[in-house]
Amino acid sequence: MGGWHTRYAMKSDVVDLAGIYDIKPERRAAAEANGIHAYATLEEALADKSVDIITVATPNDVHRELCEAALAAGHNVICEKPVALSMTDLDAMITASKKAGKLFTVHQNRRFDVDFLAMKQVAASGEIGRVINIESRIHGSRGIPSDWRGERAHGGGMLYDWGVHLIDQVLQILTGDIKNVYCRFDHITNQEVDDGFRLDLSFADGANAYIEVGTLNFIAMPRFYMRCESGTTMITDWRECAKVVKCLHWHENDVLPVQTAAGLTKTMAPRDEVTTHTYELERPASDVHDYYRNFCRAIEGSETQLVTHEQMRRVLRVIERAFASVDAGTPVVF
Repeated sequence: MGGWHTRYAMKSDVVDLAGIYDIKPERRAAAEANGIHAYATLEEALADKSVDIITVATPNDVHRELCEAALAAGHNVICEKPVALSMTDLDAMITASKKAGKLFTVHQNRRFDVDFLAMKQVAASGEIGRVINIESRIHGSRGIPSDWRGERAHGGGMLYDWGVHLIDQVLQILTGDIKNVYCRFDHITNQEVDDGFRLDLSFADGANAYIEVGTLNFIAMPRFYMRCESGTTMITDWRECAKVVKCLHWHENDVLPVQTAAGLTKTMAPRDEVTTHTYELERPASDVHDYYRNFCRAIEGSETQLVTHEQMRRVLRVIERAFASVDAGTPVVF
């Protein structure tokens, strides 16, 4: 992700890349070979007063110390996700930002995923009514990454890696109070950290969310499935458009039973075009660099930062309670 941020900064219309720092000499040499300034030490990078923003893209276990050091040195800070490994660490980082009078946020780039934006658009429009439940899944078949993401000491595991994104997305759609959290881990290819998980969230208003990440799934289930009071929305794959089915008429007096595998059913008889309207939602426009544009405007005071401290706390609180649920083997109160 450090390389990702570097590439976007080099072609940005709102920031100029001052340079990079990496603890590995070969990474610094590679940057210099590509015409990118590499600071010799972390102290040198922090001491550069021309730098307005420092982006921290490191293993998760050192986020707090690096962010606090950058804030204390007078820089605004963007931290890669997950922002911290505990609420205690996150609250200390927020306190450090307020003490320094600098902005501090986490890089939630997947708020710009077009599949998520489509689901959010349908929910916000009210076109098919209030959301009853939403299911969000990411399935792959290559196991967990073999680098530090597979090690507990560095904050590895899929809940921290992909879960933080999917939780943040769901909480942008379901904004009510969370009641309970129930999580189960997979340990198929990695016994040290989770290589997949299933997470249930129940809300005070009766809505529910199911979030699943799998790394040994050779047939993927739909990316999103959302039931609302007057219809259903589904996205089979992030490359596909959202399919929306809106209910136009609830009761059908003349419904005939249909033959199923070994019997008849009227309850499960399929709908037709008279009682439903089916359409595809055009893929929303999205530019992930709007994240940096927003942060720069927030520094100038013309916008509020996109990912707020309270949103960061809410997502991390879900993760923390998910770990507690796994340990207890039962749902836990949020």
